[in-house]
Amino acid sequence: MRLQEILHHKMAGQGQVVVLLHGLFGSMDNLAAAGRSLADTYQTLAVDLRNHGRSFHSDAMSIELMAEDLLRLLDHLELPQVTLVGHSLGGKVAMQVALLQPERVRALVVGDIAPVTYPGGHEDVRQALGSWPASGMDSRQQADTWLAAFVPEPGVRQLLIKSLVRTPQGPLIWRMNAKALLDNYDSLRAWPAQQASFGGPVLFVKGDASDYIRPEHRAVIQRLFPAAQVRILAGAGHWLHADKPVLFQSVLHRFLASL
Repeated sequence: MRLQEILHHKMAGQGQVVVLLHGLFGSMDNLAAAGRSLADTYQTLAVDLRNHGRSFHSDAMSIELMAEDLLRLLDHLELPQVTLVGHSLGGKVAMQVALLQPERVRALVVGDIAPVTYPGGHEDVRQALGSWPASGMDSRQQADTWLAAFVPEPGVRQLLIKSLVRTPQGPLIWRMNAKALLDNYDSLRAWPAQQASFGGPVLFVKGDASDYIRPEHRAVIQRLFPAAQVRILAGAGHWLHADKPVLFQSVLHRFLASL
């Protein structure tokens, strides 16, 4: 096993291990507030998915490969069983791990995503990344102004800006592997065909202003995760942990305490 095949990660706290998995175009920092709220009671394991944050870059990318990455990390850390908390793309990876190796997963929390193939989306973000100047940007303010021409939502722009890093020469460039994320977008919005199911405790958390979890998704959720519960967060969109952080953390704590 090469060292670069181990996902970048950070552990904190003590107790049962709770793994935190961010969404597309993000990094472990996205769930940092939730991690801090858990660290007094649990041991948190924050992870950068491949091609995100400080994790390794690869031309290849799919839900299956990212699930294998996470299982490799759990083996590397000698963690026989964990609770998984994943938002969006991270939720898809978490679900895939639970279905592949259910004995490794104590419980599962899925943030605003369903086990389905989604139609194309993120056009604004993909246009912004695809048009990013090779010379980079001089400042985060300049980057925000430039991104605003493509991405109107300030919160989404701030999410992206967190993935900028300054080079020794001065300009800001993407830390994430933007090209691989764009090239593999269809694989990331897809959902692998599944015959297995996970019978352990599962909580789906939906933002009430988001359409990522639809009524027609309930059947496949119940088939793959027969013990699943769904909690709707009032006033939250897809980025529910950022839109309603206190409420999201409260829901997360109550679910974990019930295990």
